[in-house]
Amino acid sequence: MKIEAFPGIRQLIYWVINNESAIIQGCVNLLGAIILLCVGIFFSRIASKGFQALLTKRKVDHTITLFCSALLRYALLAFAVIAALGRIGVETSSIIAVIGAAGLAIGLALQGSLANFAAGVLLVSLRPIRAGEFASVGAVAGTIEEVHIFSTTLRTSDNKVVVVPNGKIISSEITNYSRQSQRRVDIALGVAYSSNITHVKNVITTVVTLDPRVLHHKGYTIRLNEFAPSSLNFVVRVWTENRHYWDVYFDLMEGIKLALDENHIQMPFPQMDVHLNDVRQQTHGVQLLSEG
Repeated sequence: MKIEAFPGIRQLIYWVINNESAIIQGCVNLLGAIILLCVGIFFSRIASKGFQALLTKRKVDHTITLFCSALLRYALLAFAVIAALGRIGVETSSIIAVIGAAGLAIGLALQGSLANFAAGVLLVSLRPIRAGEFASVGAVAGTIEEVHIFSTTLRTSDNKVVVVPNGKIISSEITNYSRQSQRRVDIALGVAYSSNITHVKNVITTVVTLDPRVLHHKGYTIRLNEFAPSSLNFVVRVWTENRHYWDVYFDLMEGIKLALDENHIQMPFPQMDVHLNDVRQQTHGVQLLSEG
């Protein structure tokens, strides 16, 4: 078989001979791109697993750990693909510009979700609230069920399930009632102005000292707090274990009321004294004085 019988093959051979250096350089570039891509895939897996192990060691939430490790892996893969394309001569600046524009568009479209995600990362990292704690977040108070990556689930005292976006939680006040082992019970009450202040304090002190759940070593406060329009207002402040807070609060309220009744100490309701004058008599007296 003669090559002259196949002019296409002869032209191909001539083209290969004339472009030998370019072909070799292209093969080298292609091999380099494949090597870059393989190294990028391998390194992205190693870096992702290492980052996941680091976050797990630091006891970061499992959901955030998986998300961040996957995000790192795909970011490294994207960098490896762009580098491989650049190695074989593809113009990567336009690709980077398209990716940037697409990322900006996606970020604007999902800015609410991204804000909730960032807030979820802060909640899991800083841990101002944890599952099982009773807390007030914004206008909702309840037991924390779960802190998800985008939202937090609470169960209220009347057994309602409330899902609050993490963005609203992180931007509002968070009051955690369960974090400390001890809490102070504050009670305000009013008695009649005719009551003896020392006697009232002694009666309340007896009720407080008889409750074994009160932490007496931390002290307590029973003081006259205000001269109200219709009553002398006292404040009672005692310390107790967090788990006994509501029981101590309600029992002290009931015990103080019963003790005051037994000692004939009145707790007045709001009242107003009205003084009436006979305007006609005053007017008649003024007229007599003027005539005299």
